[in-house]
Amino acid sequence: MSEIISNDESAERGLNFVEQLVYNDLREGKNGGRLNTRFPPEPNGYLHIGHAKAICMDFGVAEKFGGTCNLRFDDTNPVKEDTEYVDAIRDDIHWLGFDWGDREYYASDYFPQLFDLAVRMIKEGKAYVDDQTSEQIAAQKGTPTQPGQNSPYRDRTPEENLDLFMRMNAGEFPDGARVLRAKIDMASDNMHFRDPIMYRIITKYPHHRTGTTWKVYPMYDFAHGQSDFFEGVTHSICTLEFVPHRPLYDYFAQELAKGGDYCPRQIEFNRLNLTYTVMSKRKLLQLVQEGLVSGWDDPRMPTISGMRRRGYTPESIRRFIDTIGYTKYEALNSVSLLEHAVRNDLNARATRAMAVLNPLKITIVNYPEGQVEEVEMENNPENPAEGTHKMPFSREIFIERDDFMENPPKKFFRLAPGGEVRLKGAYIIKCEEVIKDAEGNIVELRCSYDPDTRSGLPGSMRKVKGTLHWVSAAHAVDAEVRLYDRLFAVENPAAETEKDFRELLNPDSLKVLTGVKVEPFIAENAKQGAKFQFQRIGYFTPDLDSTPDHLIFNRTIGLKDSWEKEQKK
Repeated sequence: MSEIISNDESAERGLNFVEQLVYNDLREGKNGGRLNTRFPPEPNGYLHIGHAKAICMDFGVAEKFGGTCNLRFDDTNPVKEDTEYVDAIRDDIHWLGFDWGDREYYASDYFPQLFDLAVRMIKEGKAYVDDQTSEQIAAQKGTPTQPGQNSPYRDRTPEENLDLFMRMNAGEFPDGARVLRAKIDMASDNMHFRDPIMYRIITKYPHHRTGTTWKVYPMYDFAHGQSDFFEGVTHSICTLEFVPHRPLYDYFAQELAKGGDYCPRQIEFNRLNLTYTVMSKRKLLQLVQEGLVSGWDDPRMPTISGMRRRGYTPESIRRFIDTIGYTKYEALNSVSLLEHAVRNDLNARATRAMAVLNPLKITIVNYPEGQVEEVEMENNPENPAEGTHKMPFSREIFIERDDFMENPPKKFFRLAPGGEVRLKGAYIIKCEEVIKDAEGNIVELRCSYDPDTRSGLPGSMRKVKGTLHWVSAAHAVDAEVRLYDRLFAVENPAAETEKDFRELLNPDSLKVLTGVKVEPFIAENAKQGAKFQFQRIGYFTPDLDSTPDHLIFNRTIGLKDSWEKEQKK
């Protein structure tokens, strides 16, 4: 007898509700005990973090139960599709750690079978050609409480419908002149059953794979379930907005299944919504096209490619998705949860090094001129096996300008006139003199050092309250740093209906710093994909634009969540 598990048992086994349904189907032997899922992106834009949740579900459930997952591009609208998007989607899925093997498919692979099914339905009196405009069709659909009205073309004969449909595909009619509709029930409680459109005419745009072979293209609701059937997909897992589409999915699938042993099953889960973010591909495309961001992979974008460029790791994204889980209820997740996952992951893997973003020069007046020492710096305290690296120390160094105050408040434990701090990994220094220019700006500090306080040596443990990061001025390498923050200034941009979403952009989402000073070790190891923790500042990664002659680093995330604290203020 098949084993059906309860919610309590599911939780004990670590299954979410989708996995539980799949598990039960497998135990019951449905579809011959096969498991085949699919991820069906439209190649009309880059994937975002919401798609990552679907990818983790579609590929993850197949991995968990020993099934397979297809990658199928839903390329039914040549107006918006491009091979650039196909390539980007492939890259993003692989980067997240999933692979579809030889199971890459396209809805366009099934255009002949879909067309044949449409012809069959026309001949059986289940579909008809409608000459009305989209506005007229929408007006006749009725409302959820009022039935729709039949199209005046609904009773055309199968022969007339077939003739018109063939002529539609021959290109005899302009775009929008006619559509093919399923003849179901204009009084149905489910609005999607009120004679849905199956095909529309598109002649002005060649398809990226089939060229000008077709002049009619199937609608999503007609193509999707049928493509699942043609591929042998057993579980079509999608987001909650497709719940009302499910009866139509089943209706069309049954046209192929005809009561056989196999039929795909649609299951829905909640989509991923993030604070300070928009997930609409249309709005993201607007940001790109209008130059409000630098491209789909702008590190402020919620796209997978943007997050990759910013320095997020696939492990952190998958951990975040596991944390928020899958439910049947829509929710708005705090972006801080994603940032926490990224921060935790980078803390374990990032190499520690020193960079000074806003340099202030210090001359250590009692340090021998021309002398250079090498101090030992730990690469990663979370993983001692990663060892150490050498960092040069000399008479002239840079510290952060914010780490000095001429008239400090109480509990300011950084550098001040007459005050002492430890330079991390090196010596304790004392500020002896402040040098200013003619306008009164501080341009240099003159300090003394205590030669008996070098870190790691006997007798070096004299205590001071502040420890600063620094770089040797003679050895520092110039770099550019891009400080990224949240793209939108409001928590839920979708809820701000009184303003255009572009008015809600955060004006401080990007700050570019030049003249940054980094230690040589950073410059020597600034390869694509490298992860650094700039000590006391945050996590950084080399940008795609970075070259050995012009180093550019993106701030992936700060060491702490300063945004939440600022918003509370």
